[in-house]
Amino acid sequence: YQHTLTGAIHYHLAADDPQNVFLVALRTVPMDSTGVAHILEHTSLCGSEKYPVRDPFFMMIRRSLNTFMNAFTSSDWTAYPFATENRKDFKNLLQVYMDAVFFPNLDALDFAQEGHRFEFEEMTNSASPLTYKGVVFNEMKGAMSSPISTLWQAFSNELYPTNTYHYNSGGEPEDIPNLTHQQLVDFHKNHYHPSNSVFMTYGDISAFEHQSQFDSLALTRFKDRVPQVHVGLEQRFSEPKAVSHVYALDEESTKAKTHIVLGWLLGENKDPLNVLKGHLLSSVLLDNSASPLRMVLEESPLATAPSPLCGLEDSNKEMVFVVGVQGSEPEHAEAIEQLILAELHRIVDEGVDQSQVEAMLHQLELSQREVGGDSYPYGLQLILHALPGALHEGDPIALLDSDQALKVLGKEVKDPQFIPNLVKTWLLDNTHRIRLTMAPDTELSAQKERAEKEKLAAIQATLTEAEKQAIIDQAVALEQRQSQEDDPSILPEVTKEDIPETIKTYT
Repeated sequence: YQHTLTGAIHYHLAADDPQNVFLVALRTVPMDSTGVAHILEHTSLCGSEKYPVRDPFFMMIRRSLNTFMNAFTSSDWTAYPFATENRKDFKNLLQVYMDAVFFPNLDALDFAQEGHRFEFEEMTNSASPLTYKGVVFNEMKGAMSSPISTLWQAFSNELYPTNTYHYNSGGEPEDIPNLTHQQLVDFHKNHYHPSNSVFMTYGDISAFEHQSQFDSLALTRFKDRVPQVHVGLEQRFSEPKAVSHVYALDEESTKAKTHIVLGWLLGENKDPLNVLKGHLLSSVLLDNSASPLRMVLEESPLATAPSPLCGLEDSNKEMVFVVGVQGSEPEHAEAIEQLILAELHRIVDEGVDQSQVEAMLHQLELSQREVGGDSYPYGLQLILHALPGALHEGDPIALLDSDQALKVLGKEVKDPQFIPNLVKTWLLDNTHRIRLTMAPDTELSAQKERAEKEKLAAIQATLTEAEKQAIIDQAVALEQRQSQEDDPSILPEVTKEDIPETIKTYT
């Protein structure tokens, strides 16, 4: 369904299931690493027009029968899902979520709390050292201390030089302090518009009932359409690139601590058949110790193990295939690359074990037909599986019903040249490839810490007395706000009368 006035899209998965699921997703395409999309996700849940309380999200957890409540920031979208089996609870949560997404307060104090702020080490002593504080700032400091997170971010930065995936949507600790409150407000205005939204629902509440609610709670307040935000296709390399990065290692020895990965940018993820081909190729090459590419990586004396990044990444607009090693040395980068390329050439020349291809296809069929295995409600798992198609101009329903694509794939794999041809066209003939070497640096943590302290000291040296007092006043105001008791009666709640006396049984 498409909303006539705003162009908002709604996909409804009708099911005879009382556990109703709601998700609204916005295409969020940051063009820097200040973490604006991530900080906005946090700040939008800090009070809204109808519900001006400090933490409506947490307060609703205690006033609700929800089976799921959360919010996610991905590389190019932000989503706000919930699930519940109670109709009154669904209505309550929908009111709070719609108001939080489309009409948040985005208070400057909440931005300071959730994003970043200056604070003196001793809160009211302006002579004590100046520091950075903030929920997302601290969260991303922790996240980016992981070598694998650093590796993926460096890899994305190099593979995507021109579009949003070049940047860290969660935020780089060095860049987060550059974000202003006004930039956050502007990002909301440009991205959190119904024209740029996708609504997805699942369960036994009708699509019409949902749409009536969407309209009355938010959509009628918007009188026009705005241009939809799109992720552009990456400009292709004319030849492969080799790049080097470093990561912080807080150990004395750097022996066998280098990561070396090769990565290719493949086609778009909106064609279910291509996505399945990508997963099959990845499985055949890398799934287990008998898989040809994994075997040469595991047996190589140049590294200790295959990289955790190995495999297909299909959540971005264009798929990525990664293969490489960890536990190596920088000087082995060329040899590792040649080892991988030589094995790919061998596969093109000699083919692969056809029984291995059939076995991997069977596994792929099972995985496509099975939904489960994690803590998310069934309906939400379906929605999240379909979401990339909905956001990237694809067919989300085709992503859910992969039977037709699996039938086509089943016929194509009978050709012994199927995998060799994929290896040749998708990998060997594909010039959009990088080789990333990421070596450990035992001084990097100390250097970053020193640079941050020097930057803060330089800022502190230029502060006027009025600016120092403003920092103290903000810290005091935040402390007072965090300790104040909000009136919970502002928020809707489920009462005893709303809970059925009998519990349904399922056979």
